[in-house]
Amino acid sequence: MAVNLGILISALGTILGAMPALLLSNVTHRIKDNLLAYSAGIMVAASTYALIPSTLKLSNMFVLVIGILLGTTTLTLLEISLPHLEMDHSVHANQKTNPLLLIAAMAIHNIPEGMSVGISYASQLDDLGSLVSFSIGLQNIPEGFLVCLFLITNQIPKVQALLYTAFTAGIELVSSFIGLQISDQHLDIIPYGLAFAAGSMMFVVYKELIPESHGDGNERSATFSFVIGLLTMIFITDVLR
Repeated sequence: MAVNLGILISALGTILGAMPALLLSNVTHRIKDNLLAYSAGIMVAASTYALIPSTLKLSNMFVLVIGILLGTTTLTLLEISLPHLEMDHSVHANQKTNPLLLIAAMAIHNIPEGMSVGISYASQLDDLGSLVSFSIGLQNIPEGFLVCLFLITNQIPKVQALLYTAFTAGIELVSSFIGLQISDQHLDIIPYGLAFAAGSMMFVVYKELIPESHGDGNERSATFSFVIGLLTMIFITDVLR
């Protein structure tokens, strides 16, 4: 029951973050960049202070390397093969876009995030499941806000934008349960799964979040936001353990 609740709360962070976007339509690039960087800091901390140490606790460096490389390679292939749209600074507010392209982009991001939550719960390592689900849920709040806001500023009706954003949360929810079920049935793949999730998340951070947060000349404030996100997650990790 606690596992299912943790998975649900993690995915609901996206919807919770989308709510303020329904009221705000004029958000500066500085705010957007800082939110992206803050999310990046949380994801880096979740990878380096939770997923990677847990992988080494369950296995060894060989498994860690294989899992991380598989994660980054898989995300690279998904990004190359799936048509998708990035939330970058080249898209103007008066340019209408196909929301399905953004949903594809969020699927690329949310599938490994959801898998990491499910696999972490399946590992039954101390409070790893709760820690990872909380960190993913926390970074889903600014992510949901930015996705919903992006759709609204591209002339998507507000209710429809909220539903699209909720759908991306559903993708993560399904991915979490898939990760949980696969790991329960094949316990030997859990260390690989944790390392895979870490590699996938680091790919998203370095390939997507950090470059996007630096796209409008807000590198300094985004850097501080990244550090604050990192420290937030380190503090939460220390409290939970």
